[in-house]
Parts: sequence; C-alpha cells; structure tokens
Amino acid sequence: MIMTPEEQLDGFIARFTPEIAGLARAALVKMRMRLLSAIQLVYDNYNALAVGFGPTQRASEAIFSLAVYPKRVNLCFLQGGRSSLKDPHGLLQGSGSTNRFVPLASAAALDKAEIDDLIAQALIAARIPLPPAGAGGLVIKSVSARQRPRRP
Repeated sequence: MIMTPEEQLDGFIARFTPEIAGLARAALVKMRMRLLSAIQLVYDNYNALAVGFGPTQRASEAIFSLAVYPKRVNLCFLQGGRSSLKDPHGLLQGSGSTNRFVPLASAAALDKAEIDDLIAQALIAARIPLPPAGAGGLVIKSVSARQRPRRP
C-alpha cells in the first residue's frame, strides 16, 4: 500500500508522546495557515523530525522549520536567524548564524505578537520569497534508517 506524504508525516508524528504529537500537529496547522503557498519539506532525521517551509523544494531556501524532539517542539528561523532578525523580547535561542529557534510551549504561542513579528521579519528578509499565491505542497525529502527514540 502506497501512503501519501500526509499519511507518512502523520505516522512520523504518531511516534512521539501524545502531548508532543498534539503540539506538533497544532503548530503545523497554524504554520500552514500562515504560509499557504509554502512547500513543506519533511526530514525524519536521527535527532528530530523537521518540517521546513520554503518557496521551493530546496532545503537551503527554507525560511522556517518546525523541529519536533521527544520533549519539545521548536520554531526555527533558518535564514539569518542571528543577524537579520530584531528580537527585542529575547525570544530567539541558539547561537547559530543561520538557525535560531523559539521553543513552543503551545501552538497558541504562534499567535503572540512577538513571534508574529519575528515571522513577518523573516518573510521580508527571505532571499527567495514565498510565492504570493498557490497551494504549496508536502514533500518527504529524507527518512533516516537510524533514529533516536521519539519518546523519552
């Protein structure tokens, strides 16, 4: 039986605890609603499940990702997370020059003005912007054979 990319993604998420899976699904819904034209790139890697959002199927052009770990979900800012985003509230964590993140305690955090501002800044600063219209899509890019346990 051939599974759709959406069914595959749902299976990847189901391996996490119900709390983390619920948070990941709710955060995905909110990001999808915000980024209607984004291509979603799924990487079920050794350390985490990552769903990138970008204008194309090239991972290097992704603007955001949701990184799902056994105990947390992070909203990652992938383009100039350290240098180009103004973060007066000190939400961004990590020391990378291209990847900074905000841990999400709940999907409702994505509705906060401070996070909304970071998302808006990242969209403006993107090297290649999202298309102004279109349906986007979901692409399973990589599934690692070896993975850390998805439940603590």
